[in-house]
Amino acid sequence: MTETVKHNTTCPLCEATCGIEIQVRDGAITRIAGDKEDAFSRGFICPKGASLEQDILNDRRLLKPQVRRPGSDHWDDISWNDAINEIGHWVKKTRDAGFIEKDSQGRTVNRLETIGWIGGCTDTNEFNYLVGKFMRGMGVCYYETQARV
Repeated sequence: MTETVKHNTTCPLCEATCGIEIQVRDGAITRIAGDKEDAFSRGFICPKGASLEQDILNDRRLLKPQVRRPGSDHWDDISWNDAINEIGHWVKKTRDAGFIEKDSQGRTVNRLETIGWIGGCTDTNEFNYLVGKFMRGMGVCYYETQARV
């Protein structure tokens, strides 16, 4: 029998970033609870945080990227490298095809109207900040997060 290891982190389910303690034994999560030592949340977790264990330990949780090819009636597992390469391919193709460098009056606008982004409540502020920088760097005009809605 191996020892249970405790990891202290933050809950990813909203912007409050409450402290949580995740207990792991033999590489498997055995318990998730509020972190009593966290200065902000002091061991409290909301109902969403309390359900985090069900999300992580759910036997229906997807653990690999999947793709559904055009005309297919099912999803296929693919590797993380293949998923990243495919996403990169389609983002670049879409950006190259839809990038607007100048408007009708010849002014430089450098915008992209064919890609949009909407962030959800499970995205952290840090994640949304980085996505915002990335999307704006690509020229994306249509960008929203739950924090802005």
